[in-house]
Amino acid sequence: MRFNFARAVTLVLLAGPLAWGQHPSRKVIIDEDCSGPGGTNMQAVLLLIRSPQVEVLGITVATGDQWRDEETAHVLRLLEIIGRTDIPVMMGAAFPLVHTREGMLLREGLYGKVPYAGAWDSRKWHEPFVVPPLPEGQPSTKPSQEDAAHFLIRMVHRYPHEVTLYEGAPMTNLATAISIDPHFAESAQELVFMGGSLNPQTDDPEFANNPRREFNFWFDPEAAQIVLRAPWRKITGVTTDLSIKTKLTPAMVKQIEASGTPLGHYIARYFVSGDGNDYMWDELAAAAWIDPSIITKRQIQYMGVNIDHGAGYGDTLTWTAKDDLKLTTQPVEIQVDFDAVKFYEMFISRMSAP
Repeated sequence: MRFNFARAVTLVLLAGPLAWGQHPSRKVIIDEDCSGPGGTNMQAVLLLIRSPQVEVLGITVATGDQWRDEETAHVLRLLEIIGRTDIPVMMGAAFPLVHTREGMLLREGLYGKVPYAGAWDSRKWHEPFVVPPLPEGQPSTKPSQEDAAHFLIRMVHRYPHEVTLYEGAPMTNLATAISIDPHFAESAQELVFMGGSLNPQTDDPEFANNPRREFNFWFDPEAAQIVLRAPWRKITGVTTDLSIKTKLTPAMVKQIEASGTPLGHYIARYFVSGDGNDYMWDELAAAAWIDPSIITKRQIQYMGVNIDHGAGYGDTLTWTAKDDLKLTTQPVEIQVDFDAVKFYEMFISRMSAP
């Protein structure tokens, strides 16, 4: 794929802040497990921050791929690198609502090893509230004193029906906000999430062996179940079925690094290829909200999560409108296919721009 960076930047500067989207000042709160440095979580944060028609009200952090405190340090340092320390960062849930590492280890003994366990994974385990030395340097800035759930509630009431909740993490922070304020979900504009898995077509053993297991839902199944049943005005989801069709390639990273910016060097330095690290899980969900024309096929399903503490704990459950479902669930617009060229061009240009 050939991309003319100079031409793209010129078009952005000439066309003004609405060049990349249809709506001025679209308000969003990024709820993310900000593992780092680099990687899909940080790159989704960057994509939203560097979209001129998007106003990022704040970033709320929950344990997921790494522990909350370490993730908070990574995102604070990232904001320093890109000169956006004006964006507040709120610490949220350190642990899932019910799920525990001890319970996970017990089920592993009964049903087999979990291929990826995020902060609980034995390959990178450390104690919850330890922040190790960061490869990109320790941040000098601090998170807000306000907790994530109360910030989320405060913002949706300050801007009723204007705030999109972008969810790239386990849904613990959103579930906590819903539990505190029963009007939280209906006060937001919409929920956009990366999560769930239906029937991904892949030989990746993480999904081929268990096609209904996806990390964000699995890490906090009870939270995901609470969130999916809440009365949102609209829910849009990107599942693993679509995410695994994406790939951040060394050639794309080289184009971004050629921009010569601190951000370009950051992405290149911490890019890891292979073992699923180059899937653009969260970036695609963010990009599809920024520019819905990236998505070329959609379907409506009703979603839930298996919260029985057995072999299928955390698995994605789905139904269609024809299933005469008796449970209280909400329709989810599931993204099924996308325009790869448009998506990759958006990502490269946003990460390369001055």
